[in-house]
Amino acid sequence: MNLNNQPTVNELARLFAAQKDTLNDHLLWISEAGDVRIDPVAACKEETAFEKDRPQMRAHLKMYRRGQGYVGKKAAADTDYMARVLQTLTLTWEKAQTEPVLVKVNSYS
Repeated sequence: MNLNNQPTVNELARLFAAQKDTLNDHLLWISEAGDVRIDPVAACKEETAFEKDRPQMRAHLKMYRRGQGYVGKKAAADTDYMARVLQTLTLTWEKAQTEPVLVKVNSYS
């Protein structure tokens, strides 16, 4: 999913549905090209270490902790939640394109 191509809630939901909430923490992030990814984060790995491993990262949302229901099929089925996440990603991408540093988001728009 790329934020430059008018993504839909359904596209975002597919990204979330592909993850397993019970297996790992996850980080939702945006690349320099506007691509949105959700990657599992190894146990006990801090966000800063995750950031260093991805120099192409322009922004990320707060880490989704394992077992909290923020990713996975149930989260993807919540269209209001998906719409809020998409709105936050869109606004964050606008900011990230003008900010010289990594943009970190702790709450939804």
